[in-house]
Amino acid sequence: MSIGVKEARSCFSSLLDQVEKGKEVVIRRRGKEVARMIPPPGQEKHLPSLKDFRAGISVNGESLSRTVIRDRREERY
Repeated sequence: MSIGVKEARSCFSSLLDQVEKGKEVVIRRRGKEVARMIPPPGQEKHLPSLKDFRAGISVNGESLSRTVIRDRREERY
């Protein structure tokens, strides 16, 4: 989220709420970044690596392609 200095002054409390939720807020003056509000260390919400995410997925039952082919055959008859 990016916001101008004047607007940041008027809604500072709501900006803190956003940062508390894990979002980053960039404050700009005349279009240039002058400050960045980030959550304290340890509160960042990181996504797992794609490798770890894929390793945690298990597929059970028939594959989707086989299910679709079987259902199409059954619809014909």
